[in-house]
This record gives sequence, structure tokens and C-alpha cells, in this order.
Amino acid sequence: MYEVHTEITLKNGVDVGKAKEGLIKKTEIRQETVLAVVDTGAWTLVINEETRVKLGLEPLGTDTVNLADGASSPCAVVGPLEVWWKDRRATCDALVLPHANEILLGAIPLEGMDIIVDPRAGEVVGRHGDQIIHRLKWTSSPCWAG
Repeated sequence: MYEVHTEITLKNGVDVGKAKEGLIKKTEIRQETVLAVVDTGAWTLVINEETRVKLGLEPLGTDTVNLADGASSPCAVVGPLEVWWKDRRATCDALVLPHANEILLGAIPLEGMDIIVDPRAGEVVGRHGDQIIHRLKWTSSPCWAG
């Protein structure tokens, strides 16, 4: 078993919104580029306390998570964050494991950016090459007004 790492940029989603409204400059958006472990077994993004502080993220609540060693641990949920991989972006919340030594890039942001792990190359790639394709499944017939 091997680990796949990829470089991602994390941005404070509240700051991004403020910049769009002209309340702060784009250069004031708190962000950090990190090397993350791609963890398809994790459901979302996992960051440590140091990253939470650098990005200025406030807790939204708490959640209990099951760790790889089978232990359960309460942790803070923070967000929103923008997660960037190359030219692709996803927005999600993150779990904060205070003493984690690595950032984990989980299933929700992977799906949001339409990226997968190529096991032969040991790297992250676009699921559909350079084209982002999001598939929607309708649970009932679509309804249009008009």
C-alpha cells in the first residue's frame, strides 16, 4: 500500500465571499498551499489546528469521527473552505484533528473537483481528463416552471 500526495490550496470561504463583495482585497484572502494525502476512505477534508488558525476558520460545531486505528475522537467542524487543485475548485467544511501531521483530502472535495487517484501513475488526475463533468441523478422527474 502506498500514499498518494497532491498539492492543494485551501482558502477561507468567508474571505472569498467578502472579496467578491468588495469588502476586502483578493490579496487579503487567507489561504495556504499544502501537500495533502489523498484519502479516499475519508469523507471530507481533514486539517490540523495550525492550518485552522492560519486560515482563520471558526468552529461550526463538533462531530465524532472514527480514526484509522479504530478509535473514535470528537473534533471541530470548520468552514466553509475553498479547496483548489490546479484549476478546479470545491467548497466544503473540514474536520480539525488538532495534532494531525498531515492534511487529508477526502471523498467530498475529490468528487466536487471531479478528480480521482490513478493507481498506475500514483497521482491525482481529472476523472474525465481536462474536462470537468458533474453527473446529476434525478430521483424524480425534473420540474420546470413556465
